Amino acid sequence: MLLGSLLGLGVPAKIVREALALLGIEGLRMRVSGVRRGAIAASYVAFSGPRQSLAERKFGAIRARLENTSRADPVREKALRVFTYLAEAEARVHGVTPAEVHFHELGALDALGEIVGVCVAVEYLGVDRITASPVALGSGSVETEHGRLPLPAPATLELLRGIPTYPAEVEWETVTPTGAALLATFVQSFGPMPPLVPAAQGFGAGDDRKGPLPNVLRSVLGSETPLLEGDVVTVLETNLDDMNPEHLPYLIEELMAEGALDVSLSPLSMKKGRPGQLLRVIARPADRDRLARRVLLESSTTGVRYHEMPRLKLVREVHPVTTPFGRIPIKVLRKPDGRSLVAPEYEACARAARKHGVPLQRVYREAERAAEEEFS
Repeated sequence: MLLGSLLGLGVPAKIVREALALLGIEGLRMRVSGVRRGAIAASYVAFSGPRQSLAERKFGAIRARLENTSRADPVREKALRVFTYLAEAEARVHGVTPAEVHFHELGALDALGEIVGVCVAVEYLGVDRITASPVALGSGSVETEHGRLPLPAPATLELLRGIPTYPAEVEWETVTPTGAALLATFVQSFGPMPPLVPAAQGFGAGDDRKGPLPNVLRSVLGSETPLLEGDVVTVLETNLDDMNPEHLPYLIEELMAEGALDVSLSPLSMKKGRPGQLLRVIARPADRDRLARRVLLESSTTGVRYHEMPRLKLVREVHPVTTPFGRIPIKVLRKPDGRSLVAPEYEACARAARKHGVPLQRVYREAERAAEEEFS
């Protein structure tokens, strides 16, 4: 599906076939056909070739074949990295060493074609950055050489460590180990589609399955708009109506020290007319559990709500400037109309003011003056 979507962006199938020929596997063929999945026209990619022996399915044999090919270095290195990820994940799941791994489920020839094909296609496109949405995971089970296994497959979940996922609400395999290894290798960040100017889109088809959406994967090629960035944050909330208000500033300080991006309190009118406070914490998804524990430890609440929220923000850079009171970091924010907004970092100014025994405003003015001279 990944390879089909990249072919849909304009990568010539001939480029991929030429790369596969360099692997020296006689009879390895790639077939690309146009299909419909629901209302979407997509490219379906399938591979065929000679049956491989058990020895040829070993990680070491596949690694040797890739290392001996005359394929260009970037493609070979990326393909080796993908197979290494796969072998290490399978080894952890099955309790063996990577050298002992046999690629049963993958179908070693299919995996070679798919992985090398994607590496060649990405190299052909010459993209600077690859992002992806959080990964949708199906449920249920799948029959394998090792017997029936739960979905997502154990090796798939190993490969998705640190990658955001969500339930796909379908009972079939939506992510294979090969797909997960390719995502882990190529994707720099996961979240909503970043601001960009679309140039092309391509659809790669999987098998025809019933579900809430057509079983296709979409790739989008475009140029970034540099004035906005996108990411995903976790918003933690709880209502407080029986907590000593003197303790609230301490709670906020503790949450910020734990890595919260922002903490706010809003007044509430709660049940029985009692006044209360809405505590809202904006955090990185990876910090969710730690910050939730801190709220439960330091407040009177018995539960914390949370949800993931995409956001758009100005491109932000930090540059130090020289002042009479030392080097002060300056935030440089790019406005949508192209203007730059500069602001000294408060904490750095405060430290400099205490160190030199001068008013904070004086340090701030000197930092602003230096910033305007440098970034005018």
